[in-house]
Amino acid sequence: MKTLLSIMALMSAIVAPNATINNLCEDTITIEEYHQIDSVDHLLESMILVESNGDSLAVGDTHMDTPSIGLLQIRRVMVKEVNRILEKQGSMLRYSYSDRWSATKSVEMYYIWKEFHHQESSDETIARNWNGGTYGYKKKTTIQYWAKVKNNLNNAQSI
Repeated sequence: MKTLLSIMALMSAIVAPNATINNLCEDTITIEEYHQIDSVDHLLESMILVESNGDSLAVGDTHMDTPSIGLLQIRRVMVKEVNRILEKQGSMLRYSYSDRWSATKSVEMYYIWKEFHHQESSDETIARNWNGGTYGYKKKTTIQYWAKVKNNLNNAQSI
C-alpha cells in the first residue's frame, strides 16, 4: 500500500511541477493510519468520496474550460476565493493552483472556506454550496449531489 502511495506521489510530481517529493509524500497515509484518527469529519469524508473517490490525482469536468482538480475537485475560482478570505483575515498564506493536487492543502482550503462562510450552516447547505457555488443550496442541480453525500454520510456514521 505504501509503495502504491509513493508511486502516486511521484506521478503527482509530474503533474504538479511546483510540488516537491517531500510535500507530496507527507500527504500519504495508510488506511490503517487514517482509521486511527480520532476526529474524522464525516461530512468532509463523504464529500471526498463523491468528488474523487479519495483520489488526489482526479481530474474532473474536463468538458469545461478549466477542469476541477484533486481530492475535493477544486476549481481555480475556489483557490481565488480562499486567497481572498486569507487576505481579508490578514494572513500572509496564499494557495496556488497546483496546491489542488495536494490532499492536505485541498482539505486546508476546504476548512478555510467552510469556517468563513458556513460556521452555522447545515451539512446540506455546506455540501450543496461546495458543489454549486454561493447559492448552491438553492439550485436544483445540487440536489443529486447532496443525495450522494448524504448517503455516504449515513453509511460513515453507521460504522
